[in-house]
Amino acid sequence: MIEKSSRHSKIIGNFGEQLIGNWLSRSGFEVALVDHTGIDIIAFNKKRNKRIGITVKSRTRTEGKENDDVFVFRDSKSERQKLLEACDPWIGVYVETSKFADIYLLSLEHYDKKYRLDPMNKTESWKMNEKNQREYEKDSDLKHIKIEFSLITVT
Repeated sequence: MIEKSSRHSKIIGNFGEQLIGNWLSRSGFEVALVDHTGIDIIAFNKKRNKRIGITVKSRTRTEGKENDDVFVFRDSKSERQKLLEACDPWIGVYVETSKFADIYLLSLEHYDKKYRLDPMNKTESWKMNEKNQREYEKDSDLKHIKIEFSLITVT
């Protein structure tokens, strides 16, 4: 069971950024965590001469809410514009429950083509229902890591 502390939102946000930063670093990117409006990570891949800016959304879901959406943009026009102006924009999503966590990484362009439902909607979200999760598994342009948690009692 998950019991969130008063600073859990900040802690989980930092954790999601660190996990995605680690993933990119292990994939050959030079990574910098930044505190810039709309951008949490800047990553550069020398081999591809590619720089990406990533907005990371991290959430903890309690029992019964595991399939709740994750808001990507709440005021999509201004948040989206800031991301577009900075560099090649990407989205990272980290969602954890008491039993598992999912990390997703994709370009904003791919998100727009395949997963953005209504361009006129001010709020955009990453769907976490079972149907969408099955769709994500088939998408070769969507990077995904699944982590399973198990409690080990040390005596």
